[in-house]
Amino acid sequence: QVQLVESGGGLVQPGGSLILSCAASGFSVKFGVIGWFRQAPGKEREGVLCIRNYDGRIYDVDSVKGRFTISRDNANNTVYLQMNNLKVEDTARYYCAADRRTYYCAGDDWRHYVYANRGRGTQVTVST
Repeated sequence: QVQLVESGGGLVQPGGSLILSCAASGFSVKFGVIGWFRQAPGKEREGVLCIRNYDGRIYDVDSVKGRFTISRDNANNTVYLQMNNLKVEDTARYYCAADRRTYYCAGDDWRHYVYANRGRGTQVTVST
């Protein structure tokens, strides 16, 4: 059974940074793909970044380009989302998702895919 547990969310001022963690069990972060998504109240789910684990290729969206990055720790089977220069509009519930289909992190379509497994998420609030 795949379990994904996010942590690291919280309240941060604009311009601040946070690191979110996604600890996986039943799924190796060395294979498949991991995606980070977010959803704010009243808004649609938004893909943030994904990593294709077999080659380390990363895909992101324009709204976070240059500010967010994704990395993984194979030894601890954990994927991280480093968020810098946070903005008020980054406020959302962030969750990680995993899928064994490698094409679920490619091109622009990955943002719309519903991954086979996802965690419950962690809240990120950017506010003064």
